[in-house]
Amino acid sequence: MGHYTDAPEDNLLGLTDRRLLDEAEAEGVIRAENFLYDLPEETDFTVALLLDLHRAAFGRVYEWAGQYRRSNPNVGSFLPPPFQQVPTLLYQFADEVQHRQRLVGTEAELAALLAYAHYRFVAIHPFTNGNGRTARLLTNFLAFRHGYQELALYQRAAGTDREAYLTAIKAGNSGDYRELEQLISAQLRRFGE
Repeated sequence: MGHYTDAPEDNLLGLTDRRLLDEAEAEGVIRAENFLYDLPEETDFTVALLLDLHRAAFGRVYEWAGQYRRSNPNVGSFLPPPFQQVPTLLYQFADEVQHRQRLVGTEAELAALLAYAHYRFVAIHPFTNGNGRTARLLTNFLAFRHGYQELALYQRAAGTDREAYLTAIKAGNSGDYRELEQLISAQLRRFGE
C-alpha cells in the first residue's frame, strides 16, 4: 500500500500535468477538511459519511468520487479485496468502528481505535483513488469526536514521516497495529492544548 492507484486520464478537469492534478486533489482534501469541521457534533460514523467525505475531497476532479471502485487494483504488493465485496466490507467496518468508539475510555484506547480504523479502511481500499487521504480524513473525524485535534500522519511527499507511515501500514497487513498506534499516540493532542 502507499502507491498511487489513480488514473489521471479520467479526471473531469482534463488535466494531463501530474503536478496540476496533484494541486487540484490537494484543494479537494482541504474542502473535505472543511466539510468535516462543519459537520454537526452528533454526526455518526457511517458508510454514507465515508462516501460523502470522499465526494467532498474528489468530486470536482473525478466523476467516480464517493462511489465504490468497480475494479480490482494492483497496489504494489498489496491485494485489496475484490470490488464486489467492498460494500459489505465497508458496512461491517462502519459498524465495528461505531462499536469500538463506545468502548474508548483512555487515550491509549483512542489510539488503538484510530489505528484500527485507519488501517482497515486502507485495506478495504473502497475507492479508485484517494483511499489513503480519505483514511487520514476519517481518522481526524474520529479524533475530533473524542475531543482531539487533527493528526498529520504524513504528507504525500517523500520523507521519513512517509516511510514510517508506510512501514506501519505494512505491519498492519499481519494484524500488528502497534507501529501505527505509536505514530498516532505521538500526535494526539486535546483541543485547547
